[in-house]
Amino acid sequence: MAINKILIVDDSPTERLYLTDILVKNGFVVSTAVNGDEAIERIRAERPELILMDVVMPGANGFQVTRAIARDPELAGLPVIICSSKNQETDRIWGMRQGARDYLVKPVDPERLLASIAALATAGSVSA
Repeated sequence: MAINKILIVDDSPTERLYLTDILVKNGFVVSTAVNGDEAIERIRAERPELILMDVVMPGANGFQVTRAIARDPELAGLPVIICSSKNQETDRIWGMRQGARDYLVKPVDPERLLASIAALATAGSVSA
């Protein structure tokens, strides 16, 4: 599965800019959402191939939105990578249980992010 279109969901303008810069410089097409409700709308309208999801946001948090994506038959195959400042092992485990494919702690290391995307692209052709 080729990953080209990525949706960044984060309420921090600084974080959205940081992640967008990394991804655009590496050839990805990026769109953004500032909260979970906007994320679901953009997912349905734009059909991204990957979502980078913050956890702490106004309204529905990233865990809730990730779970909603995983449980929606139309969206369930859409991979989510959580990018959060919550750095406890219990947070990582909970995020993965909600349906995330990876969990990265902020500030996100660009090489780690790109490696995670590449791994999903490779695995996606097998498991999707």
